[in-house]
Amino acid sequence: MTSHSLSRRIWVVTGATSGFGRALTEAAVAAGDTVVGAARAPDRLNDLVAAYPDQVFPVELDVTDTGRGEEVVADVVTRYGRVDVLVNNAGRTQVGALEETTDQELRALFDLHFFGPAALTRAVLPHMRRQGSGAVVQMSSVGGQVTGPGFGAYCATKFALEGLTETLSQEVDFGVRFLIVEPGAFRTGLFNPSAAYQSAPMAEYAATVGPTRDYLASGDGTQPGDPAKAARAILAALAAPSPPLRLVLGNDAVDGVRGRLDELGAELSAWETISRDTDFSP
Repeated sequence: MTSHSLSRRIWVVTGATSGFGRALTEAAVAAGDTVVGAARAPDRLNDLVAAYPDQVFPVELDVTDTGRGEEVVADVVTRYGRVDVLVNNAGRTQVGALEETTDQELRALFDLHFFGPAALTRAVLPHMRRQGSGAVVQMSSVGGQVTGPGFGAYCATKFALEGLTETLSQEVDFGVRFLIVEPGAFRTGLFNPSAAYQSAPMAEYAATVGPTRDYLASGDGTQPGDPAKAARAILAALAAPSPPLRLVLGNDAVDGVRGRLDELGAELSAWETISRDTDFSP
């Protein structure tokens, strides 16, 4: 890493070598910003380093190593004096019914999708507070709003990340923006057999989780969403005078979230009388 003009924003992007992380890295450097790309295999950014030698700086990071994450943030601040955008993007797909999912598998996914991002967010907040500005982008999923058979562990981690981030948006009042991104099915390689993780199947769940496993096996490379367009949408949201807290991406995601909101509203109305009649009587 080298010093440069602070007119460039300083980004830290986890999982920067593929999918949304790669697309956001490319979009940020195209906008003239500097990206510290954090990944387990940072050499996969060598082509971008060659194309943007003064803007792309890879670092090795497994986000489940929260101590190492804090070191990366501290090093970025030491070298550049600031962190303007943190993107918690690193993640993976996991499929399995709860009974199929081991405790180790569940905890490992929470380490990756929740505890790692929480630690990195905690690490950047003192610097953003000092700056009086900054943005934290949490790459969630439509699965942070809408569930599906076999995605219980995955959705639980995303629900947790969204709950934490929505609360952060209420308690942090020193100029930091929070953006929860909820993509649907995008062509990111998330369903690639080398990236997707499946718990050992049980015959008892073939009828419910089986179709999800089939979708995972056949869906890679056919997803409708374009990661480059998603990256541009995220940059547009970050630049907006009144940015959203949640940014839903993809027709499938919009339809899914609208459907869930309709179901929640209908259920709330159906049980409203009983729900309200639980306070102490005057």
